[in-house]
Amino acid sequence: MQRTSPRACLARKVSAALLFAALPIAAVAQTAAPAAAPVNLGIVSFLTGPAAGPFGIPGRNSAEIMIEMLNAGKVPAPYATVGLAGAKITPKYVDEAGSTANQVTEFRNLVQRDGMNAIVGYISSGNCLAVAPVAEELKALTVFWDCGTPRIFEERPLKYVFRATPHATMDNVAAARYVLKKFPDLASFSGINQNYAWGQDSWRDFVAAMKALAPKATVDKELLPKLFAGEFGAEISALLTTNSKVVHSSFWNGDLESFIVQSSARGLPARSTMVYTAGETAMFRLGAKIPDGTIIGARGPHGVMAPDTPLNKWFRQVYEDRFATAPTYPAYHMAQSILGLKSAWEKAAAAKGGQQPAIDDVIKAFEGLEFEGPSARIRMAIGNGHQGIADIAYGSFRFNKAENKAEIVDIVRYPAECVNPPANMTSTAWLEAGMPGAKCN
Repeated sequence: MQRTSPRACLARKVSAALLFAALPIAAVAQTAAPAAAPVNLGIVSFLTGPAAGPFGIPGRNSAEIMIEMLNAGKVPAPYATVGLAGAKITPKYVDEAGSTANQVTEFRNLVQRDGMNAIVGYISSGNCLAVAPVAEELKALTVFWDCGTPRIFEERPLKYVFRATPHATMDNVAAARYVLKKFPDLASFSGINQNYAWGQDSWRDFVAAMKALAPKATVDKELLPKLFAGEFGAEISALLTTNSKVVHSSFWNGDLESFIVQSSARGLPARSTMVYTAGETAMFRLGAKIPDGTIIGARGPHGVMAPDTPLNKWFRQVYEDRFATAPTYPAYHMAQSILGLKSAWEKAAAAKGGQQPAIDDVIKAFEGLEFEGPSARIRMAIGNGHQGIADIAYGSFRFNKAENKAEIVDIVRYPAECVNPPANMTSTAWLEAGMPGAKCN
């Protein structure tokens, strides 16, 4: 019988010990849950053209930060978990520039060709109106992040479309209330708004709100130049002939900045106080070119009018550190839209015991949801739970020469129930009835 050497015995014992020690690790590796598949998220914003600088790029920049920080689990509470219920987000950015027909084609490509799980998109109200029925046709979860026309959920019920940002009725009711606080004896007012869904709806709502709040005030000039006109000499000449103390405008994109510069050069703000419902986007870009006293809105309590919460401090800081400028309201709108999607996604996942939810599960969770944005608490309270409402703020522009910076002063905040219609009424019906049930205290 052959005897085993002591050295061989020792080698066998060591090998057996190593094998035994490795067994638990191998067992854990075999039973560990696989990483959740990434969520493919389409992000649509103006990346080129006259709307890119003041609107599209801030929105795109905000999406970049939010997605990067969510994937790293670095967003403050209540959003400190990774991605969407543990699934990291893979974004695909698409330019909103071009025709409405082109945007519908690009939307179909995102869903059918690129396999996006959800889409967060659109600044233009015209694009939102065109995309909404296609989202329903394709059963594609879509969150509109900026477009403001109230018609989206008032013209038809929608299942797959949500908007976590309030619509433009809020902007214009609050503007009317602020104007009458500044000019309680206002006799007449005028307006210049772009001739498409956003501009038409904004002017209609402002006029209706003024009629309800100050029935003796009359409309003098009503101007509706085409979108992206860029040159407003004739319109400025017409406004210079009015006796209106106030001129309302929902201008945005390059039209807003061009009009501010052109009207100031011809002295219009010396005759009439300008009211820009989307004016906050221009305050850092134009600075001292905006006349002091101009009434400024930010489509919510955003930017310098945002409350000093931990989430807002964090968002403002990471945005300024990355892009060397303060975030304006398009950046806030994008951030709160992504956070709304995350809130709904994780509520749906929790209901499934932590498993990744189906789109129908996310939709159910999103309906009627309440969640915190960087600057406001959003309640999906109207549009059958698909349309958000929130508080809003207005103020007056002032350029601080001593500190060489743009500021908003005389800020007034309006509760959501003061400036938004109730769930059982359309915006137009509510305004025509005199805004019944408005709670402004």
